[in-house]
Amino acid sequence: MKLRNSLPIVLIFWLAVLTAALLFTRRPAAEPIQIIPPPTPAATSTAEPSPTPQPTATPRPLRVDVIGAVLAPGVQTLPPGSIVDDAIRAAGGPSPDADLERVNKATELQDGAQVYVPRRSDPAGRPVLSAPVPSPTPQPTQDAPQRSAPAIALAPVNINTATLAELETLPGVGPKTAQLIVDGRPYATVDDLLRVKGIGPATLAKIKPLATAQ
Repeated sequence: MKLRNSLPIVLIFWLAVLTAALLFTRRPAAEPIQIIPPPTPAATSTAEPSPTPQPTATPRPLRVDVIGAVLAPGVQTLPPGSIVDDAIRAAGGPSPDADLERVNKATELQDGAQVYVPRRSDPAGRPVLSAPVPSPTPQPTQDAPQRSAPAIALAPVNINTATLAELETLPGVGPKTAQLIVDGRPYATVDDLLRVKGIGPATLAKIKPLATAQ
């Protein structure tokens, strides 16, 4: 009689044990804990900033006085890098009696220069391009004679007819040598200047492209 009463209790006990075992085996496994390291600070750049480009100066326009055989003589304003041909065009172009064979139109201009376009009737020897007048300089002492800056001789200088001032525009020719050239006239060729005291082969080589003996 006692065995029959204890049987349900035993069954209930084992049923509870089985139920607990099933619940334990179905329990999901715990996820592992991940340790995340702190972020590494970004490395600061030690490179120096690139220098700021400096603005370049804008060149000023050229002011050139154009005279002689042109249609509109006067002071012309030209862009930097202009040549004699640009100055003649700005002055209205050459007049019908202009002698352009005596003009080197490819010569580059300077601010304050003067361009002279000769006529066919004008005597040879006058320079086509005169250098700009230099800025005032301190007055020389009495022992140092004052001498004006020579013009740039771009037209051939006729050594048989040129004045002393025109001869002094030639390289290596000063007042004394210019007078000796005048005293030794006439010359058949420019090479005859070798007989002038003070003119050697080196000086003659510089004079020949700028002179003639017509």
